[in-house]
Amino acid sequence: MDIVYESKLKELLSGNRILPVYVLFGDDGYLINHYMNMIINKTCGKDNDFDLQKFEKDADLQGVYDALNQFPMMSDRKCIILSDYDFEAASADNFEKLITLLSDDYEFSTFVFMLEDFEPDFKRSSKAKKILTAVEQAGGLVVELKHRDDNDLARMLVNGAKKRDYNLDISTAKYMVEICGSDINTLISELDKVCRYVESNEIDKADIDKVCVKSVEASVYEYVKAVIDCNASLAFKILDDLLFMRFEPMIIVYTLASSLTDIVRVSVAKKANKATSDVVSDFAYKNKSFLVSRANTNLRKFDDNRIRLCIKEILKADNLLKSSAADKKTLLEQMTVRVIYIIANGDIIDNT
Repeated sequence: MDIVYESKLKELLSGNRILPVYVLFGDDGYLINHYMNMIINKTCGKDNDFDLQKFEKDADLQGVYDALNQFPMMSDRKCIILSDYDFEAASADNFEKLITLLSDDYEFSTFVFMLEDFEPDFKRSSKAKKILTAVEQAGGLVVELKHRDDNDLARMLVNGAKKRDYNLDISTAKYMVEICGSDINTLISELDKVCRYVESNEIDKADIDKVCVKSVEASVYEYVKAVIDCNASLAFKILDDLLFMRFEPMIIVYTLASSLTDIVRVSVAKKANKATSDVVSDFAYKNKSFLVSRANTNLRKFDDNRIRLCIKEILKADNLLKSSAADKKTLLEQMTVRVIYIIANGDIIDNT
Protein backbone atom coordinates (compact mmCIF):
# COMPACT_ATOMS: atom_id res chain seq x y z
CA MET A 1 0.00 0.00 0.00
CA ASP A 2 1.25 3.48 -0.86
CA ILE A 3 1.34 6.26 1.73
CA VAL A 4 -0.71 9.26 0.55
CA TYR A 5 -0.41 12.95 1.40
CA GLU A 6 -2.59 15.90 2.35
CA SER A 7 -3.94 16.56 -1.15
CA LYS A 8 -5.42 13.04 -1.47
CA LEU A 9 -7.01 13.12 1.98
CA LYS A 10 -8.44 16.59 1.36
CA GLU A 11 -9.88 15.46 -1.97
CA LEU A 12 -11.66 12.47 -0.43
CA LEU A 13 -13.04 14.40 2.53
CA SER A 14 -14.21 17.25 0.29
CA GLY A 15 -16.18 14.67 -1.68
CA ASN A 16 -17.69 13.33 1.56
CA ARG A 17 -16.08 9.96 1.03
CA ILE A 18 -15.50 8.42 4.45
CA LEU A 19 -13.28 5.36 4.81
CA PRO A 20 -13.34 2.82 7.65
CA VAL A 21 -9.72 3.36 8.77
CA TYR A 22 -7.24 6.23 8.72
CA VAL A 23 -3.68 6.36 10.00
CA LEU A 24 -2.51 9.98 10.32
CA PHE A 25 1.14 10.77 10.98
CA GLY A 26 3.81 13.30 10.01
CA ASP A 27 5.81 16.30 11.19
CA ASP A 28 2.94 18.79 11.30
CA GLY A 29 0.85 18.40 14.45
CA TYR A 30 -1.56 21.13 13.36
CA LEU A 31 -2.47 19.31 10.15
CA ILE A 32 -2.82 15.97 11.95
CA ASN A 33 -5.33 17.50 14.37
CA HIS A 34 -7.01 19.52 11.64
CA TYR A 35 -7.76 16.47 9.51
CA MET A 36 -8.69 14.39 12.53
CA ASN A 37 -11.34 17.01 13.31
CA MET A 38 -12.49 17.03 9.69
CA ILE A 39 -12.98 13.26 9.83
CA ILE A 40 -14.90 13.61 13.10
CA ASN A 41 -17.17 16.28 11.61
CA LYS A 42 -17.81 14.19 8.51
CA THR A 43 -18.69 11.07 10.50
CA CYS A 44 -20.51 11.96 13.69
CA GLY A 45 -19.93 15.64 14.50
CA LYS A 46 -17.52 17.06 17.09
CA ASP A 47 -20.21 17.64 19.75
CA ASN A 48 -21.62 14.12 19.53
CA ASP A 49 -20.69 12.68 22.92
CA PHE A 50 -22.47 9.43 22.14
CA ASP A 51 -20.74 8.45 18.89
CA LEU A 52 -17.30 10.02 19.35
CA GLN A 53 -14.81 8.26 21.61
CA LYS A 54 -11.16 9.13 22.10
CA PHE A 55 -8.53 6.78 23.51
CA GLU A 56 -5.04 7.80 24.63
CA LYS A 57 -1.74 5.96 24.15
CA ASP A 58 -2.16 3.87 27.32
CA ALA A 59 -5.57 2.59 26.20
CA ASP A 60 -6.77 -0.98 26.63
CA LEU A 61 -7.19 -2.13 23.01
CA GLN A 62 -10.10 -4.33 24.00
CA GLY A 63 -11.99 -1.17 24.91
CA VAL A 64 -11.16 0.31 21.49
CA TYR A 65 -12.41 -2.88 19.82
CA ASP A 66 -15.67 -2.79 21.80
CA ALA A 67 -16.25 0.86 20.88
CA LEU A 68 -15.68 0.20 17.18
CA ASN A 69 -18.19 -2.62 17.14
CA GLN A 70 -21.03 -0.78 18.88
CA PHE A 71 -23.86 0.72 16.82
CA PRO A 72 -24.00 4.52 16.58
CA MET A 73 -26.75 6.24 18.56
CA MET A 74 -27.06 9.79 17.20
CA SER A 75 -25.52 9.58 13.72
CA ASP A 76 -24.89 7.19 10.85
CA ARG A 77 -21.34 6.35 11.98
CA LYS A 78 -19.26 6.29 15.11
CA CYS A 79 -15.78 7.83 15.14
CA ILE A 80 -13.14 6.22 17.33
CA ILE A 81 -9.77 7.96 17.85
CA LEU A 82 -6.65 6.24 19.17
CA SER A 83 -3.80 8.68 19.82
CA ASP A 84 -0.07 7.87 19.89
CA TYR A 85 -0.30 4.21 20.82
CA ASP A 86 3.34 3.07 20.69
CA PHE A 87 2.99 -0.04 18.58
CA GLU A 88 6.77 -0.48 18.37
CA ALA A 89 6.95 -1.01 22.15
CA ALA A 90 3.73 -3.04 22.34
CA SER A 91 3.75 -6.71 23.27
CA ALA A 92 3.22 -9.23 20.49
CA ASP A 93 -0.32 -9.85 21.74
CA ASN A 94 -1.25 -6.15 21.82
CA PHE A 95 0.31 -5.52 18.44
CA GLU A 96 -1.80 -8.28 16.91
CA LYS A 97 -4.87 -6.70 18.51
CA LEU A 98 -3.94 -3.39 16.89
CA ILE A 99 -3.52 -5.10 13.52
CA THR A 100 -7.00 -6.58 13.93
CA LEU A 101 -8.42 -3.14 14.69
CA LEU A 102 -6.75 -1.64 11.61
CA SER A 103 -7.69 -4.41 9.18
CA ASP A 104 -11.46 -4.50 9.73
CA ASP A 105 -13.86 -2.85 7.27
CA TYR A 106 -16.28 -1.30 9.77
CA GLU A 107 -19.83 -0.84 8.52
CA PHE A 108 -20.92 1.67 11.16
CA SER A 109 -17.62 3.05 12.51
CA THR A 110 -14.52 4.96 11.41
CA PHE A 111 -11.24 4.28 13.17
CA VAL A 112 -8.57 7.01 13.24
CA PHE A 113 -5.13 5.99 14.47
CA MET A 114 -3.37 9.31 15.07
CA LEU A 115 0.41 9.46 15.57
CA GLU A 116 1.51 12.93 16.62
CA ASP A 117 4.30 12.24 19.13
CA PHE A 118 6.40 9.98 16.92
CA GLU A 119 6.76 9.08 13.26
CA PRO A 120 6.66 5.41 12.25
CA ASP A 121 9.38 4.17 9.93
CA PHE A 122 7.38 2.53 7.18
CA LYS A 123 10.51 1.74 5.18
CA ARG A 124 12.44 -0.24 7.80
CA SER A 125 10.09 -1.27 10.60
CA SER A 126 8.46 -4.67 10.12
CA LYS A 127 5.62 -3.65 12.44
CA ALA A 128 5.00 -0.45 10.50
CA LYS A 129 4.89 -2.43 7.26
CA LYS A 130 2.28 -4.76 8.79
CA ILE A 131 0.19 -1.70 9.62
CA LEU A 132 0.29 -0.64 5.96
CA THR A 133 -0.91 -4.08 4.92
CA ALA A 134 -3.69 -4.10 7.52
CA VAL A 135 -5.01 -0.67 6.52
CA GLU A 136 -4.97 -1.68 2.85
CA GLN A 137 -7.02 -4.77 3.74
CA ALA A 138 -9.60 -2.55 5.45
CA GLY A 139 -9.81 -0.20 2.47
CA GLY A 140 -8.39 2.66 4.52
CA LEU A 141 -5.62 5.23 4.11
CA VAL A 142 -2.22 5.87 5.66
CA VAL A 143 -1.62 9.61 5.37
CA GLU A 144 1.63 11.50 5.95
CA LEU A 145 0.94 15.12 6.83
CA LYS A 146 4.07 17.17 6.22
CA HIS A 147 4.82 20.81 6.89
CA ARG A 148 3.49 22.87 4.01
CA ASP A 149 6.09 24.73 1.97
CA ASP A 150 6.27 28.52 2.08
CA ASN A 151 4.13 28.93 -1.05
CA ASP A 152 1.33 26.78 0.42
CA LEU A 153 1.53 28.67 3.71
CA ALA A 154 1.36 32.01 1.90
CA ARG A 155 -1.72 30.91 -0.03
CA MET A 156 -3.28 29.75 3.24
CA LEU A 157 -2.73 33.24 4.69
CA VAL A 158 -4.19 34.93 1.60
CA ASN A 159 -7.30 32.74 1.83
CA GLY A 160 -7.50 33.20 5.59
CA ALA A 161 -7.39 36.98 5.21
CA LYS A 162 -10.07 36.83 2.51
CA LYS A 163 -12.37 34.85 4.81
CA ARG A 164 -11.90 37.63 7.37
CA ASP A 165 -12.75 40.27 4.71
CA TYR A 166 -9.18 41.54 4.38
CA ASN A 167 -6.88 41.74 1.37
CA LEU A 168 -3.42 40.22 1.66
CA ASP A 169 -1.37 39.84 -1.52
CA ILE A 170 0.81 36.79 -2.06
CA SER A 171 4.16 38.59 -1.76
CA THR A 172 3.16 40.12 1.58
CA ALA A 173 1.91 36.72 2.74
CA LYS A 174 5.30 35.19 1.87
CA TYR A 175 6.97 37.95 3.86
CA MET A 176 4.76 37.07 6.82
CA VAL A 177 5.89 33.43 6.59
CA GLU A 178 9.52 34.56 6.58
CA ILE A 179 8.95 36.77 9.63
CA CYS A 180 6.73 34.50 11.71
CA GLY A 181 8.01 31.04 10.73
CA SER A 182 6.24 28.02 9.29
CA ASP A 183 4.20 26.86 12.30
CA ILE A 184 0.56 26.99 11.17
CA ASN A 185 -0.85 27.70 14.65
CA THR A 186 1.50 30.68 14.98
CA LEU A 187 0.65 31.99 11.52
CA ILE A 188 -3.10 31.81 12.16
CA SER A 189 -2.68 33.57 15.49
CA GLU A 190 -0.55 36.32 13.92
CA LEU A 191 -3.04 36.73 11.06
CA ASP A 192 -5.83 37.24 13.59
CA LYS A 193 -3.73 39.90 15.35
CA VAL A 194 -2.88 41.85 12.22
CA CYS A 195 -6.52 41.74 11.01
CA ARG A 196 -7.64 43.26 14.32
CA TYR A 197 -4.93 45.92 14.05
CA VAL A 198 -5.33 47.30 10.52
CA GLU A 199 -7.80 50.14 10.04
CA SER A 200 -8.36 49.49 6.34
CA ASN A 201 -9.01 46.21 4.55
CA GLU A 202 -5.50 46.13 3.11
CA ILE A 203 -2.67 44.36 4.94
CA ASP A 204 0.86 45.45 3.99
CA LYS A 205 4.38 44.70 5.19
CA ALA A 206 4.39 47.69 7.52
CA ASP A 207 1.37 46.25 9.36
CA ILE A 208 3.15 42.91 9.73
CA ASP A 209 6.30 44.61 11.05
CA LYS A 210 4.28 46.54 13.64
CA VAL A 211 2.08 43.72 14.89
CA CYS A 212 3.56 40.29 14.25
CA VAL A 213 6.03 38.65 16.60
CA LYS A 214 9.13 37.64 14.72
CA SER A 215 10.38 34.14 15.22
CA VAL A 216 13.89 33.79 16.61
CA GLU A 217 14.79 32.13 13.33
CA ALA A 218 13.59 35.22 11.46
CA SER A 219 15.73 37.42 13.73
CA VAL A 220 18.81 35.38 12.84
CA TYR A 221 18.01 35.76 9.15
CA GLU A 222 17.65 39.52 9.73
CA TYR A 223 21.14 39.50 11.23
CA VAL A 224 22.44 37.67 8.16
CA LYS A 225 20.67 40.15 5.87
CA ALA A 226 22.22 43.08 7.75
CA VAL A 227 25.67 41.53 7.37
CA ILE A 228 25.23 40.90 3.63
CA ASP A 229 23.86 44.46 3.22
CA CYS A 230 26.96 45.72 5.06
CA ASN A 231 24.74 47.39 7.67
CA ALA A 232 27.03 47.01 10.66
CA SER A 233 24.96 49.01 13.16
CA LEU A 234 21.83 46.92 12.50
CA ALA A 235 23.83 43.69 12.54
CA PHE A 236 25.29 44.53 15.98
CA LYS A 237 21.87 45.52 17.34
CA ILE A 238 20.28 42.23 16.26
CA LEU A 239 23.30 40.33 17.55
CA ASP A 240 22.92 42.01 20.97
CA ASP A 241 19.21 41.10 21.02
CA LEU A 242 19.89 37.47 20.14
CA LEU A 243 22.58 37.09 22.79
CA PHE A 244 20.36 38.81 25.36
CA MET A 245 17.77 36.12 24.63
CA ARG A 246 20.56 33.56 25.28
CA PHE A 247 20.47 32.39 21.70
CA GLU A 248 23.18 29.82 20.98
CA PRO A 249 26.17 31.58 19.31
CA MET A 250 26.99 28.53 17.20
CA ILE A 251 23.56 28.68 15.56
CA ILE A 252 24.27 32.30 14.54
CA VAL A 253 27.52 31.19 12.92
CA TYR A 254 25.80 28.20 11.34
CA THR A 255 23.02 30.35 9.86
CA LEU A 256 25.51 32.80 8.35
CA ALA A 257 27.49 29.86 6.92
CA SER A 258 24.27 28.29 5.65
CA SER A 259 23.35 31.52 3.85
CA LEU A 260 26.75 31.55 2.16
CA THR A 261 26.16 27.92 1.17
CA ASP A 262 22.84 28.95 -0.41
CA ILE A 263 24.67 31.59 -2.42
CA VAL A 264 27.32 29.08 -3.54
CA ARG A 265 24.63 26.67 -4.72
CA VAL A 266 22.82 29.36 -6.70
CA SER A 267 26.13 30.56 -8.18
CA VAL A 268 27.10 27.06 -9.30
CA ALA A 269 23.61 26.47 -10.69
CA LYS A 270 23.80 29.66 -12.79
CA LYS A 271 27.19 28.63 -14.18
CA ALA A 272 25.64 25.29 -15.14
CA ASN A 273 22.62 27.03 -16.74
CA LYS A 274 20.30 25.65 -14.07
CA ALA A 275 17.26 27.47 -12.65
CA THR A 276 16.74 28.33 -8.98
CA SER A 277 13.89 25.81 -8.98
CA ASP A 278 16.52 23.13 -9.68
CA VAL A 279 18.40 24.24 -6.56
CA VAL A 280 15.20 23.99 -4.50
CA SER A 281 14.50 20.43 -5.68
CA ASP A 282 18.08 19.12 -5.86
CA PHE A 283 18.93 20.24 -2.31
CA ALA A 284 15.48 19.56 -0.75
CA TYR A 285 14.72 23.08 0.48
CA LYS A 286 11.02 22.10 0.69
CA ASN A 287 9.29 24.80 2.77
CA LYS A 288 12.43 26.99 2.75
CA SER A 289 12.48 27.87 -0.94
CA PHE A 290 12.53 31.57 0.00
CA LEU A 291 16.15 31.03 1.08
CA VAL A 292 17.06 30.20 -2.52
CA SER A 293 15.24 33.28 -3.80
CA ARG A 294 17.08 35.38 -1.22
CA ALA A 295 20.42 33.82 -2.20
CA ASN A 296 19.70 34.60 -5.84
CA THR A 297 19.15 38.26 -4.92
CA ASN A 298 22.28 38.39 -2.74
CA LEU A 299 24.52 36.76 -5.34
CA ARG A 300 25.11 40.09 -7.10
CA LYS A 301 27.05 41.28 -4.04
CA PHE A 302 29.52 38.40 -4.27
CA ASP A 303 32.21 37.02 -6.48
CA ASP A 304 34.10 33.76 -5.97
CA ASN A 305 36.84 35.50 -3.97
CA ARG A 306 34.40 37.20 -1.61
CA ILE A 307 32.61 33.92 -1.00
CA ARG A 308 35.90 32.13 -0.31
CA LEU A 309 37.14 34.80 2.11
CA CYS A 310 33.79 34.98 3.96
CA ILE A 311 33.69 31.23 4.44
CA LYS A 312 37.27 31.32 5.72
CA GLU A 313 36.35 33.95 8.36
CA ILE A 314 33.23 32.02 9.40
CA LEU A 315 35.26 28.82 9.82
CA LYS A 316 37.80 30.74 11.91
CA ALA A 317 35.00 31.99 14.19
CA ASP A 318 33.56 28.49 14.39
CA ASN A 319 36.89 27.04 15.53
CA LEU A 320 37.47 29.82 18.09
CA LEU A 321 33.99 29.45 19.57
CA LYS A 322 34.61 25.73 20.03
CA SER A 323 38.17 25.91 21.34
CA SER A 324 38.88 29.37 22.77
CA ALA A 325 38.07 30.77 26.20
CA ALA A 326 37.55 34.21 24.65
CA ASP A 327 34.26 36.04 25.12
CA LYS A 328 31.74 34.63 22.64
CA LYS A 329 30.13 38.01 21.98
CA THR A 330 33.51 39.48 21.10
CA LEU A 331 34.24 36.61 18.71
CA LEU A 332 30.89 37.05 16.99
CA GLU A 333 31.39 40.81 16.69
CA GLN A 334 34.86 40.28 15.20
CA MET A 335 33.45 37.82 12.69
CA THR A 336 30.67 40.26 11.81
CA VAL A 337 33.10 43.13 11.16
CA ARG A 338 35.44 40.97 9.08
CA VAL A 339 32.69 39.49 6.91
CA ILE A 340 31.12 42.90 6.29
CA TYR A 341 34.54 44.29 5.32
CA ILE A 342 35.08 41.43 2.84
CA ILE A 343 31.67 41.93 1.22
CA ALA A 344 32.21 45.70 0.96
CA ASN A 345 35.86 45.67 -0.15
CA GLY A 346 36.61 42.26 -1.59
CA ASP A 347 39.56 41.73 0.75
CA ILE A 348 40.36 40.95 4.38
CA ILE A 349 41.00 43.58 7.04
CA ASP A 350 44.50 42.27 7.83
CA ASN A 351 46.54 39.14 7.46
CA THR A 352 46.11 37.81 11.02
